[in-house]
Amino acid sequence: MFIHSVYFWLKPEITDAEREKFNSGVRSLLTISSVRHGWVGAPAATDRPIIDRSYSCALIVVFDDEAGHDFYQADAVHDRFRDECAALWTKVQIYDAITAETAEHAE
Repeated sequence: MFIHSVYFWLKPEITDAEREKFNSGVRSLLTISSVRHGWVGAPAATDRPIIDRSYSCALIVVFDDEAGHDFYQADAVHDRFRDECAALWTKVQIYDAITAETAEHAE
């Protein structure tokens, strides 16, 4: 499995309408056909020094493999989200990971 974790820091001054535009857009990414599982969420209320809760929204998407991820990246839904919503965030941080089973098959 290929796990794509994306964290967004939205601009504090965006309007409620812009926030809804972002929320609709980020949820639309879950409709891309190569997505096997996906979640959109906000920072949890956990509070320990090691936890970063400074982001506004998390997107976690799971694909069968890297090819599924690459398909997602080139999909028109992804392009539309980026084009229509990129102006709403100040920062985006991405972490991609593969499961141990996937790594073993790649060797």
